[in-house]
Amino acid sequence: MRRVLAVAAAILGVLGVTAAALTDSAGGSQPALEIHQVDTGAFSPRPGQPVFMLALGLDGGRPGIDGDRADAIHLIGINPATGEGTMINFPRDAYVAIPGRGRGKINDAYTFGGPGLAANTVEQLTGIDVSFVLASRFGPFEQMVNDAGGVDVDVPFAMKDSFSGADFPQGRVHMDGRQALAFSRNRHLTGGDFTRSEHQGLLILSALTKLRAENPGPTGAARYLAILGRHVGITGITPVELYRLGRLALTIDPAKVRSVLMPGGIGTAGAQSIVTVGGAAAGLFADMRDDAVLQSH
Repeated sequence: MRRVLAVAAAILGVLGVTAAALTDSAGGSQPALEIHQVDTGAFSPRPGQPVFMLALGLDGGRPGIDGDRADAIHLIGINPATGEGTMINFPRDAYVAIPGRGRGKINDAYTFGGPGLAANTVEQLTGIDVSFVLASRFGPFEQMVNDAGGVDVDVPFAMKDSFSGADFPQGRVHMDGRQALAFSRNRHLTGGDFTRSEHQGLLILSALTKLRAENPGPTGAARYLAILGRHVGITGITPVELYRLGRLALTIDPAKVRSVLMPGGIGTAGAQSIVTVGGAAAGLFADMRDDAVLQSH
């Protein structure tokens, strides 16, 4: 059981922290990753019953930002029976209804109400119930990636951006923490935030692929657990729920997780530039909702 928890915790840690790659904060004493249970019922994954998690990268700490905003937003659904799943990547400027706050950019929901409101906002948009929120900050992100030995990413095209520091050829690149951060921060791309959101999703799946390929035994699992102990805070989860979450994490096969971008377009709301939710989004959400596996998208 200890080995199951150790490996599962490593999977969850890598999953959440890689989503933080977008963040630009100066770091601080807060953990790199926080795992929050946000559903009201007991967590008990069953074969065929999908489980949904929201992975957020927070950018608090930069000049001009009051509190945390979720600038990397990924809804991840896993089907325990098949190991398949879906990850929907949301552009941070998606203009949506925020419960109790009217309409606004989706990344503001965390600022207004923390992980609970961020989850509720995504639930209202998609009709999908979120069980856990994985919220990560820049802070020791680079060091955590380095401690884990880096990550291999299939860079879809060559990029050289002086703002983020992203400087990569096309193809497989072994990235350390600084490079992984730069890859996910790069927004000077065709497609802008849409493309950057896709790259964040690519990094998450790359990290999961590495962990699965290494298949750590007791010694390797202990090393990952030690890394997480330095960077991760877990709240609102009982030992039994953590064990169940760990068992679920072990079913994830990155090759069977589809990463898709929320359909949308560019628009304005007052003086703001926003991302509008596309008409095809409702069908995408419905397709994912029943079993976390896309059938027609």
